This record gives sequence, C-alpha cells and structure tokens, in this order.
Amino acid sequence: MGFLDAVQTAPLFLTEGAVIERLRRDSTLALNPHVLHAGFIYDERGREALRRLYRQYLDIGSAFDLPMMVCTPTWRANPVRLRRAGLAHRDVNGDAVQFVASIRDTCGSYAKRVFVGGLVGVAGDAYKPEEGLSTEQAVEFHDAQARALAAAGADLLLAATLPNAGEAQGIAMAMAACPVPYVLSFVLGRNGELLDGTPLHDAVAGIDAAVSPRPLFYMVNCVHPTVFEVALRSVAAHSRQIRDRVIGFQANASAKSPEELEGLGYVDADPPEMLADGMARVYRRFGTKILGGCCGTDQRHIEWIARRAKECARPIA
Repeated sequence: MGFLDAVQTAPLFLTEGAVIERLRRDSTLALNPHVLHAGFIYDERGREALRRLYRQYLDIGSAFDLPMMVCTPTWRANPVRLRRAGLAHRDVNGDAVQFVASIRDTCGSYAKRVFVGGLVGVAGDAYKPEEGLSTEQAVEFHDAQARALAAAGADLLLAATLPNAGEAQGIAMAMAACPVPYVLSFVLGRNGELLDGTPLHDAVAGIDAAVSPRPLFYMVNCVHPTVFEVALRSVAAHSRQIRDRVIGFQANASAKSPEELEGLGYVDADPPEMLADGMARVYRRFGTKILGGCCGTDQRHIEWIARRAKECARPIA
C-alpha cells in the first residue's frame, strides 16, 4: 500500500516525536550550526544516535499496529546550508533517505506500514517570518532539495514549521514538480494565523488554488494542543473545508511560545499522559488523524499519544 492509500484508509496515523531537540540535549554530540543533524549520517556516533531515536518511535508504531511516517534528518539540508557546512560535495538528502529507509527495513513485516518523509525547512529562521523568501525566490531555492529527496525514493515530501505563506507557496510549487505526494506543515498562533499574519484558511485556500497538484494535505507543528484547538476553532468559523485539509498535528509538549522556549535552560514539557489527553481531544473534535510530537516530546509522549488515540472512538465528524 502506498502513502496515498494508507492516509486515505487509515483512521489513525502516527509520526515521530522530537529528534533535533533530543540530539541537542546529548552532551556527546554537537549539532552543526548550519545543517544541525544532517551530517550525522556520515559519523558513526551520529548514526547510532539517530538509529536509537528512530527505532524508539518505530517500535511504538509497531506495538500499536499503526501506520507511521518518519522523516529524514534534512530540515536544514538545503544547498546554501550544505555549502556552508562543507557538505556540498555529498548527496546529503539522497543519503538521508536511504539511511532512514534502512532503519525502516529492520522492522520486519511492519516496514510495509512505515513511510519515509523527505523533510524540508524554510531558508531562514522558522520563527522569524520576516526572513521568509518570496514565492518566486522559494521555488528556485527549494527546487534542488525537493528533487534530491524525491529521486532518492522518499514516499512523500514534507515541508515543516512554515511561518510565511509566500515561501510556503513557493515550496509547494517546487514540490509539485516532483513525482511523489507532498505535505505542508505550518506553525501557528492562537489566533489561527501563520506567524506572518496570514490566516490559516487563507494560506490553505491560496496554495490549493495556485499549485497543481496541490498538497496531499496540510499539518500544523511546533505548538501545544491547547494552541491548536483554539486556532482550529477560530479557523473553522471561516472555512468548513479546513478540517478536510488540515489532518495532521505534531505537538509541542510545552504550552510556552517558541520565543519563550528559545534558550530555556531546561526541558519544559507536559507529562506524557497529559499531552496525550490533549492530542486525543484534537483527534475527537477535529478528526485530526495524523498525530505525533515536536519540541519537548520523546518516546514516552508518542507511546501515550498512540495509546490514547487508539482508545478513542472514530473522530467526530
């Protein structure tokens, strides 16, 4: 079963939890200032750290018999940053797809239910929308990375933590030229707006109208479930279709804003059971069926999210 069929037929879909943030807390590892953990696939200690985290998440998906999406460590692996990190001579994106696929392939029969997402981030700071590229600039900037991920066999492309509607549309155009499904994931405020002030329903409608093929669906990431709930209620008042298009959510474990979390000397996170209760509410109220974690989460949060969601009845229409 391909990713498209799996998404359409599965009542619940799991994603990974935090990866970059957990690696950042490992004192034996050093994230690259330009590409973060992308280069870890070429270092034995880095490979082992990545394998350990991915297998923790995959083992949970297998235990709860849920289809799962896991993403490549390429959020910062665009050509400009790869050049700055001295990695321009390597096919980092392609090698990352093969690396994650090799971990998936150790999962026996469950591997057929695991889908590798080629992960893309914005050119600048994901929490500073003023750094966003224009739509035209973004098409050119993100084209090479999108094509490399698709050519290497990614099951889908995912652009995550998008704060700016213009750059998001350009990423969509670059991904639409590739022969695999693609997904966009925004970061929101409680008012239901992207960080650049664009209402979520306007961003979705604008991209759907301008890009062909349009994104398979949309997600939200890097906010707490309470923020997501308030935002979706606000957006739903303006657009009935938004529930059909925004079907995925990777939650922060903290209700603090990204600005408050930046530079915090400790991990601020809800207990796994509490976060999972919030995710189950999202699943029931909005039918958001692709669930996972972002900042502050680890394997315990993903396990509880899987447990709570499976306990729920069908999402309320």
